[in-house]
Amino acid sequence: MADQITLGESLRRRGVSRRDFMQFCAATTALLALPSTLVPRVAAALESVRRPSVIWLSFQECTGCTESLTRSHAPTVEGLIFDFISLDYHHTLQAAAGEAAEQARAEAMQANQGRYILIVDGAIPLGENGNYSAIAGVSNLAMLKEVAAGAAAIVAIGTCAAYGGLPMAAPNPTGAVPVSAIVKDKPIVNIPGCPPIPTVITGVLAHFLIFGTLPALDSIGRPLAFYGQNIHDRCYRRPFYERGQFAESFDDEGARQGWCLYKLGCKGPITYNACATTKWNEGTSFPIQSGHGCIGCSEPGFWDFGGFYQALSAPPGNLGTTVAGATAIGIATGALAAALNRSNKKAAAKAHETLGVKDLSKGGEL
Repeated sequence: MADQITLGESLRRRGVSRRDFMQFCAATTALLALPSTLVPRVAAALESVRRPSVIWLSFQECTGCTESLTRSHAPTVEGLIFDFISLDYHHTLQAAAGEAAEQARAEAMQANQGRYILIVDGAIPLGENGNYSAIAGVSNLAMLKEVAAGAAAIVAIGTCAAYGGLPMAAPNPTGAVPVSAIVKDKPIVNIPGCPPIPTVITGVLAHFLIFGTLPALDSIGRPLAFYGQNIHDRCYRRPFYERGQFAESFDDEGARQGWCLYKLGCKGPITYNACATTKWNEGTSFPIQSGHGCIGCSEPGFWDFGGFYQALSAPPGNLGTTVAGATAIGIATGALAAALNRSNKKAAAKAHETLGVKDLSKGGEL
């Protein structure tokens, strides 16, 4: 259960020095894209906060989101679970099983009614009255409604929970839907990705703990700190795109030279995520750096975009390096980017309408 002592007291009991604590606060502040001047406020908030109870429900999913969480490095999963939050229910990470596990969930809900954070990963099947997936004899649909009723806020982790993901891909045999299609009366934060970047997961939870509010969100419920820019704008291959230098296959000379992967189906121009900056494996790399185009996994309906290896549209050609050519490249690139941006906004608006996501762009109180 969630402790009644403050986090500061807990850290002192564990022998964490003031210096280590302030270094951790500085790293967390940077992770949340906050100015360094807020480090003292972050430190004060962490010292006085009490550990919130967290209940994690896994539905139609592959455990990839949990695997991602356990590989987070800033903050570490150990610090997140034992110092930041009280993870009272999680199928994969908890020691209890069977009746003992379900009893732990019930006790956590009762003891922290109206205050706990609900984390959901996986889509929810509605077909056959929700009987495609059940836990302890309870359908995913019924369990979500029960646990969401007493939650302070909900974090939908992974594209399956956020937007339906792969289970909802055509022809959607189980009738899978995202969390927001069922829960309409609670604040929801979407952390999409297949799976999401681990530090994005822990960063959002850290924001809850520090400020007691939702982070600023975009029109389809994603934290702007991590999903505010598309991958294309921050990609190190962007100069090759602007010069019209594209790999034509995964093993040609252009691919070996690190040219743009747009023609090979990269969805970076319409995909909003922190992959190009935060990266994966402790900041080591991300798919495009590894030689594979972005598949758009943090966007609604990414599985049905029309093919992972099909270009979105014809890119501007190599117009040369003269001033006139450079001007033409800029015009062509700007026009294409504007068209893609309009397309993405329309897609976001449609997803917003379909999923019923509230406009929480300015954040909101828990």
